Parts: sequence; C-alpha cells; structure tokens
Amino acid sequence: MSLQRFGIAFLCFTTSACAGPPDDPLSMLESGQWVELTHELSDEALFWPTAEPFQLDTVFQGQTDAGFYYEAFAFCTDEHGGTHLDAPIHFAEERWRTHEIPLESLTGPAAVVDVSDAALENRDYQVTVADLQQWEDRNGLSIDGHILLVRTGFSELWPDAEAYMGTSLRGEAGVAELSFPGIHPEAARWMVEEREVKAVGLDTPSLDYGRSTLFETHRILFEENIPGFENVANLHLLPDEGAYVVALPTRIRDGSGGPLRIVGWLPG
Repeated sequence: MSLQRFGIAFLCFTTSACAGPPDDPLSMLESGQWVELTHELSDEALFWPTAEPFQLDTVFQGQTDAGFYYEAFAFCTDEHGGTHLDAPIHFAEERWRTHEIPLESLTGPAAVVDVSDAALENRDYQVTVADLQQWEDRNGLSIDGHILLVRTGFSELWPDAEAYMGTSLRGEAGVAELSFPGIHPEAARWMVEEREVKAVGLDTPSLDYGRSTLFETHRILFEENIPGFENVANLHLLPDEGAYVVALPTRIRDGSGGPLRIVGWLPG
C-alpha cells in the first residue's frame, strides 16, 4: 500500500466512519468532504489589540522583461493573529515550542462542544465542566483522545472587531475592553486531571474569556503540553462527533505560536 493510501486508511480507522481500513481507502474520498476551519489572513483579519495587523506587500506583480507573468509578495504577521496556534511555551516555561509539537497532538477525532446559545446570550460566558460532561453523556463518549473544539458562534461575527472582540480599540485601551467567551479554568483543570485531550480550540480570540487578566486556562492546559487553537472558523459545519481534524501551523523554530491552517474531514 502506498503512503498516501495508508494515510487515508489510518484516517478512516481513527474515526467512527468504519471499523477498520477499507479494501480501497481512496474510495472514502468519494463520499466524504473536507471542511475549511480557517479564516483568511488579510488586512481584515482580527489580531489582539496590542499586535500589529497582518501586512502583505507586493514584491512584483505583472509582466517580466522576459515576457511572462509573475507574482510574489512579502508578508509580516504576529504569531497570535487570525486563525492561529498557541504553543504551550506561550504561557508555560520549558514546554513545547511551535516546532516541537508532535503531529499526534495536531491531528485526531474532534469533539465539538456547542455552547453558542449561552455564549450569544452572555458574551462573557465561560465553558464549564458541566458543558463537557453533557457532551459526553449526549454522545456516549469520553473526550479522551479527542481534539476539543468549542463552538461559541462568534465565528459568524468575524471580521467585525466590535462584535467579535467587544471592541475596535487598539493598544492597552483595547485590551481593557475585550469581551468574548472562553473556557473556565475549572473546565481546563478537569480536562488535565480527569481526561486526556490532544488539543483545545475555539472560535474566539483566546482560550480564556476576554476579561481574563491571569490567563489561567492557558496556563493550566499549556503546563501539560496541550496546544491551543484560536479564532477557528466554521465550527457550525462540524457534527458533535465523527469529524477528523488536521491542524498544521507554520513550523516556526522556537516560536510561541504561528498561523494555523485547520481543516476537518467529514466521512460520508
């Protein structure tokens, strides 16, 4: 079996789509689909108020002297803007840097916990242990071995900074006005003490809710080398369970994070 066919067979094997690798693993592509979970990086992309926005500069665009068309650009971006990875080193000393995170922590079955009703009613909502346990009870599964993705519904407010982040102000004045949902530190503590998740992501700017000043959820998760995905898009397109996630950041050596391309596979 080729490496490509083996990879697809493994994908099928690690989801609920089939009991084991099919005779023709490529056939699963005919009945499933990929879902984009990444916001585009552009001058509209949202960044933390103290971070510089994304910048794309033209190096060359047009016809060359040799008579053919050519385009090239240079870009500048903060690690922690747009859809991005938080490496554990971001808030936990001597933990994984961006280039050190194993692929096993960035790929796996998704547990999608939908708290959008509560979050859209209270934009400072924090995901609770009860929310996670209700997901387990409803699906008859543990979140062990999953990439936990929290849907707050805020992705649908992108790229309106005022609606999405609670403020369009920049700098420290903007930080003081941030307001959006996140994950309660007690839920993070439950995840590391009672469960073993691969990674945690959500469709807001931070794992901690906007008004946090101590970033306890980051610190609890990252101390255990659990990476974070922030500003994830389109979680409404994923089912509660059954999707497979691939979340690959730009592999910045010694980085504390980086731009993230995250996608989900929905078996047919």
